[in-house]
Amino acid sequence: MKKVLLSAACLGTATAFAQVKDTLQTKNVEEVVMTASRKKENIKEVPSSITIVGEKQIQSQLTVNSDITSILQYTVPSLGTNSGQTSNTGQTLRGRQVLVLIDGIPQSTPLRNGARDLRVIDPSAIERIEVIKGASSIYGNGADGGIINYITKRSKTDQKISGISQVGLTGQPYGGTLGMRASQLLTGKVNKFDYTLSLAYERTGYMKDADGIMLTPTYSTAKMDNYNGMLKLGYAINDNQRIEASYIGYSSRSNLNLGLRTGKYGVSPTIGEGEGKSLETTPQGTPKNNNIRVSYDNKNLFAGTSLNINLYYQDFKTVYGYSDTFFNGGQSNVISKKAGARFNFDTQLWNTANSQGEIIYGADILNDETVQKLEDGRFWTPSMSMTNIAPFLLAKIDLFKKLTIKGGLRYENIRVNVDDFNTLSVIKNDGTFTKSIPVSGGKLNYNALVGNIGLRYNIEPYINLFASFSQAYSINELGRILRTSTSETIQNLETKPIIVNNYELGATGQVASWLNYELTSYVSTSKLGATFVQSADRALTIKRAPEIIYGVEGFLHFTPAKWVRFGGSHSWMEGITSPDDNGEYSSKINNSRISAPKVLAYIQVKPIPALSVGLDMLHSFKQDRFEANAKTGLYAYGEGYVPEYTVFNFKSGYEINNHWKLSLGIENLFNKMYQPAIAWWTARDSEFVNSPGMRGTFLIEYKF
Repeated sequence: MKKVLLSAACLGTATAFAQVKDTLQTKNVEEVVMTASRKKENIKEVPSSITIVGEKQIQSQLTVNSDITSILQYTVPSLGTNSGQTSNTGQTLRGRQVLVLIDGIPQSTPLRNGARDLRVIDPSAIERIEVIKGASSIYGNGADGGIINYITKRSKTDQKISGISQVGLTGQPYGGTLGMRASQLLTGKVNKFDYTLSLAYERTGYMKDADGIMLTPTYSTAKMDNYNGMLKLGYAINDNQRIEASYIGYSSRSNLNLGLRTGKYGVSPTIGEGEGKSLETTPQGTPKNNNIRVSYDNKNLFAGTSLNINLYYQDFKTVYGYSDTFFNGGQSNVISKKAGARFNFDTQLWNTANSQGEIIYGADILNDETVQKLEDGRFWTPSMSMTNIAPFLLAKIDLFKKLTIKGGLRYENIRVNVDDFNTLSVIKNDGTFTKSIPVSGGKLNYNALVGNIGLRYNIEPYINLFASFSQAYSINELGRILRTSTSETIQNLETKPIIVNNYELGATGQVASWLNYELTSYVSTSKLGATFVQSADRALTIKRAPEIIYGVEGFLHFTPAKWVRFGGSHSWMEGITSPDDNGEYSSKINNSRISAPKVLAYIQVKPIPALSVGLDMLHSFKQDRFEANAKTGLYAYGEGYVPEYTVFNFKSGYEINNHWKLSLGIENLFNKMYQPAIAWWTARDSEFVNSPGMRGTFLIEYKF
């Protein structure tokens, strides 16, 4: 094991991975990315690990499944597979939590991770998705495994009005599964004003497995109304200055009234059967996710310096189903409100024929107020208010148009105020309930200087090298720790933050015009990680211990002719921990974070200019890393054996003319019966569920 770790560590640091499949031909497109360095820049200048999911790729995947967690699992190699439910539990990035953003506005709730931060926007409003893989501190708390930034659509036309209208049907070859979706995009420009309006609505039918049996109602996406609206207004003051304001609202509400029949882990699935108990006081889902942003750009503030200011506000609430685990029962929710400001200055230091230098500097201010309660008003966690003020400095040097060197520092200054509260009485393994205890709140202070450094050497088009070191700083999930508190004061609890060190090394390139490739390896370490483990009474607690996660991933894209392209990617990772903090990494991080190896593959052909036909494949390998209890034969939470499975999706599009287009997508084309990985590694009867069977989507699109 030590030899393996040494080999991985020697490989060292980072890569830039752009998996863009928007055109049938592989072209030398100058891809622009903005999340990695807080400014627009060519991806060839970024010495960090990136996946870009472009607009046409998003639309193609939407034809198969509009769930953004499904789109991501088919396009991001090192992201865990989705659960097929409203929760994205287990869908970690490189074995660690991910920070989700919409246009730079944080969506994640790291103070109490409710695992519903990926599914907070309809894909019809997204222009592209930028995924920064590996630890990052550039956007603050919560990016231990990386960042997923949804970049929304914007006006790109000089016409007064243009748009795209879509209507469609979804369904399975069983009764009651018919659903529908509709979306409308309007963009335009009038003098110095431009606008983008996006509206989307989807109503799903029942969800059934390959045998036509109702899937579990727990965290179900069945019978759900999903709404999304976006309005973006821009005004060009002059050639150098621009103001933009936007509102994005998302809501999902379940109308499912379905009973539950608990199965047996590994034997029979938990399914939906009969009618529900109608005990819910509020529909499951995310009833509101409101995002408001105002930005100001000045390209020439003074002496080669540009300025970008972003002010934002987010109001988020998600609601879970009824549970008897609480004393007298109840529904829990997570409520979070964020307000923040980002100030970016970009100063050009010099610009000659063979070298350029610049610095980006400024400060981030964020206030995050998060709480988890029951719908009847009882507190499960105390109210927590986090204030983060973080000045930063990034430097970039380009030499001979081949070598890019980057480095940066960020000083995290975090204060958390925790209210007094009484712990909630919840059920134990023996059927009795825990005793509620009063916990005195107080103030927690965190300070740290984190940094990154990296380089990219573009030797020739067919070989570019990347290497980097980066850090992330995040507060461990305070809400989860506090709600199970056995101490009467927070000062006696283990609330130390997580600092992740990420090392990467990668090679990428383009051979002629028909082959793109990339191979990257990474190691991430933390002196005090955080993993959910199962206690003696089968309750989940957080285990803090040193960790090492390492892995490799790569992709190949072939375009041998204009009418065909194909390729794929592979990702593998392992995670180990020192439970006694003695330098011996004798245990493995469980499967709730370490995903099984995954292969993605695709082929797309265009037999005639108007017709495009494609096939996607996802293969998840088996994961057999732990032993069951010798006496009971049961696995602990997160340690269940995960069998392999393979799923194929079909997608096609036919352009009738310049205005009209028909699309057909089929998810789980061969109606395979299988369970998602989470059904196995949780090792619980109630969570052993089947995945959806074959499901189709038919869309009609009109452009004007």
